[in-house]
Amino acid sequence: MNGKRRSGGKATLIVIKREESVASAHHGGAWKVAYADFITAMMAFFLLMWLLNATTEAQRRGIADYFSPTASLGRAASGSGLPLGGRTPYEQGSLVSDRGVMSVVPAHAVAPPDSDDEDSDTSVQDLPQNREHNSGLESGTASGNAVIAGPQSGTRAPGGGPAADSVADPQSQAQTAKMLRAELQREERAAFEQAAEQIRTAVRADPQLAELGRQLAIDMTPEGLRIQIMDEERQPMFATGSAVLQDRARMLLQKVGPVLAKLPEPISISGHTDAAPYRGTDKSNWELSAERANATRRLLIDAGLQETRIRSVTGNADRDPLLPADPLAAANRRIAIVVLRSAPKP
Repeated sequence: MNGKRRSGGKATLIVIKREESVASAHHGGAWKVAYADFITAMMAFFLLMWLLNATTEAQRRGIADYFSPTASLGRAASGSGLPLGGRTPYEQGSLVSDRGVMSVVPAHAVAPPDSDDEDSDTSVQDLPQNREHNSGLESGTASGNAVIAGPQSGTRAPGGGPAADSVADPQSQAQTAKMLRAELQREERAAFEQAAEQIRTAVRADPQLAELGRQLAIDMTPEGLRIQIMDEERQPMFATGSAVLQDRARMLLQKVGPVLAKLPEPISISGHTDAAPYRGTDKSNWELSAERANATRRLLIDAGLQETRIRSVTGNADRDPLLPADPLAAANRRIAIVVLRSAPKP
């Protein structure tokens, strides 16, 4: 607004300025985007560090395979003459290799056609026997030979020839299996012999059981390690006609139980009697032998043997005498504990 005033006869110019207040200009949000990208990158970095520390090698391989690129022709088998010539773009590399377990398949004797014969319409892979194995055989393989065929067949060495993979020999596989069985049997026998020696040592070390050493028989049988505790004249294990163990027989079984508890194999227990029959009662040697075997089972479990390892408890009466020539001999009255073999037989 301009105005003029007169002062002393002179005109005075008065200028009035009015300024309107305007908000400061916006600085923009580009820095926020950059900051968010930085925070996201840091979170991804720490997540990667955590995954590397918290996962196993196999899990990391699985994660790498999950994020590997895929293609429609990359993972499918393609035999000779098909797309990619029997190869895939991802057959190289430890994390994305498509090679599976190699297998041995017989090859058929088919001579490849002459490449110079332009009139021939039949190729080797079109023959029936090669169509059957078009993903696993190299054409022109000699009859009776074997080739290595995996998930991706037709693989050739860098020089152009077949890959030099060793063929699994069935004879060598059988020999390896035989050696493995023999080793398992050797280790099992060594464990049985060690257990037998521990039982003998424990009995000899106890003065109260020293006299029972003659009534203890330990031997190896086709079934396994057999431990027999036999009666002797005037020194029976059980009271006559009873399944109640005598004190020394009980102490002897208490020495056997902890040793058997250290072995993993199953156990069978059988009771045996002599040929002397019961008189005037309904009970027979069958019931008596079964009751004595069951009493032995209970005592071994009390001594530390796992109940689940008991395979069988049987009473054989007088049907399997130790001394067949003398069916009334005291040695026929016995308990047989067999640690059954678990190693495969040859």
